[in-house]
Amino acid sequence: MALSKKPVTGMKDILPEEMQIRDYVISVIKETYGAFGFTSIETPCVENIENLSNKQGGENEKLIFKILKRGEKLNLETAESEKDLVDGGLRYDLTVPLVRFYSNHANELPTPFKALQMGNVWRADRPQRGRYRQFMQCDIDILGEPSNLAEIELILATTTTLGRLGFKNFQIRINERRILKAMAAYSGFAEESYDSVFITLDKMDKIGLTGVEEELLKNGFAKESVDKYLALFKGMKNAGDGLSFLAEELGDYLEEEVRISLQEIMESVRATQCSDFELVFDPTLVRGMSYYTGTIFEIAMPEFGGSCGGGGRYDKMVGKFTGNDVPACGFSIGFERIILLLTESGFKVPSQPVKAAYLLEKGLPGEELCKVIAKAQKERGEGKQVLVVRMNKNKKFQKEQLMKEGYTDFQEFYKNPLR
Repeated sequence: MALSKKPVTGMKDILPEEMQIRDYVISVIKETYGAFGFTSIETPCVENIENLSNKQGGENEKLIFKILKRGEKLNLETAESEKDLVDGGLRYDLTVPLVRFYSNHANELPTPFKALQMGNVWRADRPQRGRYRQFMQCDIDILGEPSNLAEIELILATTTTLGRLGFKNFQIRINERRILKAMAAYSGFAEESYDSVFITLDKMDKIGLTGVEEELLKNGFAKESVDKYLALFKGMKNAGDGLSFLAEELGDYLEEEVRISLQEIMESVRATQCSDFELVFDPTLVRGMSYYTGTIFEIAMPEFGGSCGGGGRYDKMVGKFTGNDVPACGFSIGFERIILLLTESGFKVPSQPVKAAYLLEKGLPGEELCKVIAKAQKERGEGKQVLVVRMNKNKKFQKEQLMKEGYTDFQEFYKNPLR
């Protein structure tokens, strides 16, 4: 039986044309984030299964690619539970590995520590447009900074990067987990029901206010609480400043410093932004990860029709490893979705070096071959990209394929120079 030539479902091969765009985007990301003081790190793709399944990763913990124990540690005959079979898994995001990394190396790192991490992650998810089972993530995180300077820097660095990649008119939606909890408490929902309420609220953009109301009532919540909850969202529609309206309505349910901090973030970003985007307060923004403790944000792009990245503050996560909490905040760009949008728009990498192809006829004498290679080496030293290849029988098709890869300068070398 012939081997399968197709990649595993949910994973894809990357052709040279797309790879060129990916390399360019990576270079822009690293250069821009570097200018903001972020330092590149790398962590293994495999993490201890206990770290990945610590009830911090929300729905992603159901999507882990788990790894069986190896050698003598794996005994299928005596295994009584999954713990006897599995000890590792492929990372489903870069935050858990980063926190483990920081917990292990904190004494060797500056405070605050500004980390840039790019790498593949894996989720056993249902593949769809812009969503794969193996995909690149691009995260920046600031650990050890308790003030909202972290949020301001993360938003500015991310939006500056998107602006340099040519994106305009996108939105950064921002909210606060403590606002979400205050709204639920004010409405009379029991604390143990908050997650259920938030799961329904997160569907607001798809099912609308009426749909949220119907689902909350269907889930058994009291009509009085549901009406009081939805009245907050209806009131904000008529208010000029949604955040101030909420703060006034919630009263003692919301700490004043939460409003002040969020307002300061928004005002600071708007006053200093250098990219064309809109920063909006969105009280329906939830974010799925249960490790978020404060500010949360998300990138919304009209071209994609959904989220193209997000993040937030997770001040309690380091403490899971060390016993001592460390303030932490991060922002992730939806790298694969960015690449998809650029590819579909016909994006071409700017300022590419001239790409020349030297086509050599089969049987070119050794002395002539050396001359061609020496010429190629000279031009490479001058910054030109030179491909030296044997000439195919169908030279026309060969050139057409090379032109798709950006080659514009073709030179042909024959064993008979007079040809």
